[in-house]
Amino acid sequence: MMRIEEVIGNAQTIGITGHVRPDGDCVGSCMGMYLYLKKVYPSARIDVFLQEIPEVYSFIPGTDDVITDFKTDIDSYDAFIVLDTGKGRTDGAEAFFDKAKIKINIDHHISNKEGTGDINYIYPEASSVCELCYDVMDPLVVDKNIAMALYTGMVTDTGVFKYSSTSKKTMEVAGKLITYGFEFDKLIDHVFYEKTYKQNKLLGRALLDSKLVLDGKVIVSVTDSKTMAEYDAKGSDLEGIVSQLKLTAGVGCALYAHQLSENEYKLSLRSDGSVNVAKVAETFGGGGHDRAAGITIEGNIEDILTKVISRIEELIEN
Repeated sequence: MMRIEEVIGNAQTIGITGHVRPDGDCVGSCMGMYLYLKKVYPSARIDVFLQEIPEVYSFIPGTDDVITDFKTDIDSYDAFIVLDTGKGRTDGAEAFFDKAKIKINIDHHISNKEGTGDINYIYPEASSVCELCYDVMDPLVVDKNIAMALYTGMVTDTGVFKYSSTSKKTMEVAGKLITYGFEFDKLIDHVFYEKTYKQNKLLGRALLDSKLVLDGKVIVSVTDSKTMAEYDAKGSDLEGIVSQLKLTAGVGCALYAHQLSENEYKLSLRSDGSVNVAKVAETFGGGGHDRAAGITIEGNIEDILTKVISRIEELIEN
């Protein structure tokens, strides 16, 4: 078992980052690792780089310290940690990672099974990177705030422990985390079930605009830039929509797209196991897990949907 401080050694400058458009597992793992290393290395300079902190996760201590403009006066970090992705999806932090003396990659995505660091802790069977972060931490150092951050990522990436990635070990780690004393029931409500009025309206639009294809086995919905502007919405306001679409009776796969720019879309896929959506995503340069995956792709949305649905159909038939 790897212990993160043994790998980092006596580093005095440490960087941490996750993927673009950070979700709960990304934010939770980055902040959990940040809070942990602040305790282990009280005299070190530790920086966290993320594009944003979605409002729903702003309750996690330390989020005010996150650097969102990817600016630093450190020329070369002694150690740099990439969490929940390979280095290629880390925006401006990729250059810092490349120049670091010690490069560490912790991830659970099968599309990054080799890792992109000098030191890689990659376990695709893990429920979340937050679960893996707890693996590499000393439980005696972990405190209430660190546990709360890690639990946040586990809750969001497992769909409150109901996705197929949830294992006996997942539940054991979650059980250990709640012993640190935070109100886990309120945390679950806040990060997974509770929605803003804006989010509920966007979900309603997505449901109204959805359509069933492939004999009702697949549900598809798109939120375009016009709708995003109408509701003054950000990408984080769309979190959870694809999972809700998948809960439609008779549907085995949900495909939800939202427009990023004039010719670019983010596609989210969820499956009940009848189709491996990681294989769908990988066909178009994306990645993820068997039942949850994503793609960022350019082109005309109708053409994109036609190609992706065709690939889903192939996998269902096979």
